[in-house]
Amino acid sequence: MILETDRLILRKIVPDDWDHLAAILQDERVMYAYEHAFSDEEVTEWLQKQLKRYEVDGIGLWAVIRKSDGQFIGQCGLTMQDCHQTRVMEIGYLFRYDAWHQGYALESALACKDYAWDVLGWNEVFSIIRDNNIASMNVAIRNGMVIRDRLVKHYWGVEMPHLVFSVKKSF
Repeated sequence: MILETDRLILRKIVPDDWDHLAAILQDERVMYAYEHAFSDEEVTEWLQKQLKRYEVDGIGLWAVIRKSDGQFIGQCGLTMQDCHQTRVMEIGYLFRYDAWHQGYALESALACKDYAWDVLGWNEVFSIIRDNNIASMNVAIRNGMVIRDRLVKHYWGVEMPHLVFSVKKSF
C-alpha cells in the first residue's frame, strides 16, 4: 500500500491488474480525451510504462482500490512529465466509468498532493489536462490548482491543446 484515504487504498499496479486496466483503457467513454479506446497491445504498453516508472522514478500511477468491496476502480498517482522543457510532478487520474461522479478522483488526488509535499518534498504539483476534459479540470480546481500555462500535445495524429494546472505548497 502506498496511500490510504477514508474510502480508498492506493497501491502499485501489478501485471495481474491487466484486466482491470483494460476495463478502463478500452472503454471509449473513459478514453474520449485520448481520442480512442486502447487495443490489447496498448493496454500492455500502458502497464509496462507504469512498472518502468516505479523502477526509474519511484512513483507512477497507482491502482485505486475501493475499501468497501475491494474493487479496482481506477488509477491515480504521481508521474514525472515534460512541460515546456521542464520536468514537473503531475497528479494523474483515470477511473472506470461506473466510478465517476462519486468523489474518488478528488479523494485520491488530494492524497497524492499531500504525498508529493509531505513524503517526497515537492513544493508544487501539476495536472496537465486536455482542454475538452471538464471533469478532470474540476478535480484539479477542487484540488486547489489554478491554470498556469497551456501546451499542445501530439497524440494519435491529433493536436491536443492542454491546460497546465498547478498548486504550490503554502508554508
